[in-house]
Amino acid sequence: MASRTTHPVLDTRALNRATLARQLLLSRAEMSARDAVGHLLGLQAQNVKPPYFQLHARLAGFLPAELAGLMESRDVVRMVTMRSTIHTHTAHDALTLRPLVQPARDREVAYFRKGLAGVDLGSLAERSRVFVEAEPRTMAEIRGELLRHWPDADPQSLSVAARCLLPLVQVTPRGVWGRSGQVRLTTVESWLGGRPAAPAQPVDDVVRRYLAAFGPASVKDMQLWAGLTRLKDAFERLRPELDVFQDENGVELFDLPDAPRPDPGTPAPPRFLPEFDNLLLSHADRSRVVDPAIKGRTWTGNQAHRTLLVDGFLAGLWKTEGPAVTVELFRKVSAAEKEEIAAEAEPLVAAMGEGGSASVRFGSIHG
Repeated sequence: MASRTTHPVLDTRALNRATLARQLLLSRAEMSARDAVGHLLGLQAQNVKPPYFQLHARLAGFLPAELAGLMESRDVVRMVTMRSTIHTHTAHDALTLRPLVQPARDREVAYFRKGLAGVDLGSLAERSRVFVEAEPRTMAEIRGELLRHWPDADPQSLSVAARCLLPLVQVTPRGVWGRSGQVRLTTVESWLGGRPAAPAQPVDDVVRRYLAAFGPASVKDMQLWAGLTRLKDAFERLRPELDVFQDENGVELFDLPDAPRPDPGTPAPPRFLPEFDNLLLSHADRSRVVDPAIKGRTWTGNQAHRTLLVDGFLAGLWKTEGPAVTVELFRKVSAAEKEEIAAEAEPLVAAMGEGGSASVRFGSIHG
């Protein structure tokens, strides 16, 4: 929504550099993996490897073993939270962010009400909890258990209801770098040592944290990131303590007064990002990172691709085969930029265990 009040304007490059700074992508941070996961409010984690690549792009000296160790010690967990997608969260955020987005998960169950005719949702949640807390279960096992009690219900609807009504985590070894494991689920409280259910983080605090990681941002931006509605009241409560800007279209943007907003001319090194990086998914208007002309080109059907930033903006896709990195560009880049991309590939290959010395192949330029 455009603002009726004139505020200082942040153009696309200003928004880009501010967002990259919050996302630890202008320069790698001297920060622990646990602190980074907390700062970023979680890492998108539909697949196992993306959280590791997200941290490699953001942290100095990051090695996969650090996050893998946090997974095994249960300091971080994988679970469904924002936008009904799997995220890697700190234990604290897993316990307190999921209650914040629970109303959205409840609405999701309502979409499947036709397949849940005759099913008491309270009973379904309790039976599912007892079943998965006895030992971690696969979704097929959960579905089978529920069908014993409600044989006439739609199996998929039963699965959705269990996943939405309960805060289920994927237990290790799933999510641990270098290991494999079937998806098995239990409740977050059980996995974290029988901790009692926690209250939701206050929404005002989460607004501040979102702006620290993704700002400057609009109300609609945060609503898209969280998969929630009706956040305007929280922003209005916080307005006296926030800086207010507008983008080039007049949309009102909020920010923390002491948050970094670097000069738009600040250099932004190339960064190799995985599929599902939250940088590309957490704003209603993604033009601060993605040129509208190439919108949608990071997906083929329902398959997301790994993405490359050049000068802070989406510039291409990449993939690896052993130590070889293949880059497909959306635009022409200079010889100097190609050298920078190749230089960035060296630590990627070395740190992420592909072995050998990196070689970069530049594929055909997308028109």
